[in-house]
Amino acid sequence: MVKAVVGANWGDEGKGKITDMLAEKADIVVRFQGGANAGHTIVNNYGKFALHTLPSGVFYQHITSVIGNGVALNIPLLVDEIKSITDREVPMPKILVSDRCQIVMPYHILFDQYEEERLGGKSFGSTKSGIAPFYSDKYAKIGFQVSELFDEEVLRDKLNRVCETKNVLLEHLYHKPVLIPDELFETMQKYREMIAPYVCDVSNYLNQALKDGKTVLLEGQLGTLKDPDHGIYPMVTSSSTLAAYGAIGAGIPPYEIKQIVTVCKAYSSAVGAGAFVSEIFGDEADELRRRGGDGGEFGATTGRPRRMGWFDCVASKYGCRLQGTTDVAFTVLDVLGYLDEIPVCVGYEVDGEVITDFPVTCKLEKAKPVLKKLPGWKAEIRGIRKYEELPENCRKYVEFIEEQIGYPITMVSNGPGREDIIYRESPLSK
Repeated sequence: MVKAVVGANWGDEGKGKITDMLAEKADIVVRFQGGANAGHTIVNNYGKFALHTLPSGVFYQHITSVIGNGVALNIPLLVDEIKSITDREVPMPKILVSDRCQIVMPYHILFDQYEEERLGGKSFGSTKSGIAPFYSDKYAKIGFQVSELFDEEVLRDKLNRVCETKNVLLEHLYHKPVLIPDELFETMQKYREMIAPYVCDVSNYLNQALKDGKTVLLEGQLGTLKDPDHGIYPMVTSSSTLAAYGAIGAGIPPYEIKQIVTVCKAYSSAVGAGAFVSEIFGDEADELRRRGGDGGEFGATTGRPRRMGWFDCVASKYGCRLQGTTDVAFTVLDVLGYLDEIPVCVGYEVDGEVITDFPVTCKLEKAKPVLKKLPGWKAEIRGIRKYEELPENCRKYVEFIEEQIGYPITMVSNGPGREDIIYRESPLSK
């Protein structure tokens, strides 16, 4: 059986925790898209970790952790990340990397930095991890697959050709030093030594695992609103963040995905630029940011303060629909316990008209939030394990959101730890 864990919104919803939790009863966890440009924060018996490339199942001995072909693979970062967890007494995880996975090249990171610098005030708010240049090259068919590291003749020839085109841009657009193919070839040889122990025909491996009745978790990065097709384009990432892409990015048939757990925060947060209708500012935002997450709302990769907002029913309903949601995991509910009343965005006002369907970006830029205030519960809810033991106003908040988005909230997270979870029977469950 295959289950996907994906985000409904801008990312940072708490997918890492939910994947880590569900991994207890799984066999394989697969990262299927994105690169080291975003992070998943995990809190468990070993401590607190921010993972960037490794799947969130690496803390279990029984899990095989897989880097699928859809991932932007930064080889030195992956190796450093493996060392960073084993240095903290986490047993060495079993890791497989697809031979069809493509490699983030050193020049991808340089081009990302140079382009943001060139754009100045009109930049995309990139994490400068090389992701956009990487995917540009992948679809321009000048990227490098892991398998190509093992054919020196092909590698040398391709490096010479790619450097020719890259050097025109470096010299005439960015006015930066040119690439030297021989130096890149040496780097790629080091990459080959680093990655060789993990390389595998992942699609074939997963095919056999599914025949053997194994449970596979697909772990997505970011959320629906950062998808290049269905998100807040152009302020999006460069790979599809949708569960449907999990089939492609892992190399399995789409009909194998039976459960899609879409993670929503009990409020909103976002890192990076782009339309964010329910955003709040000033002291109100600072207070929520300070209390949020585990140790505050700051990007796991960049450390940047996250932009904060109230729960957005319009964006979340849309996000869940595009993911094909079967279950909603509702996270960080405990954070809101300090508020007397909690605003929720239930509609957008665009050009004097109130809408409840998520619009295209040009209309989104003009949208103003329509807020409804719900009474707070003014209580600490960490430690509660049964839904009916939550304060009445807390349950009413969950049920109001569920009614607005139209998808069953079957998991409620009320703390950062693996055990801080409440399972719930939803009236919307089939």
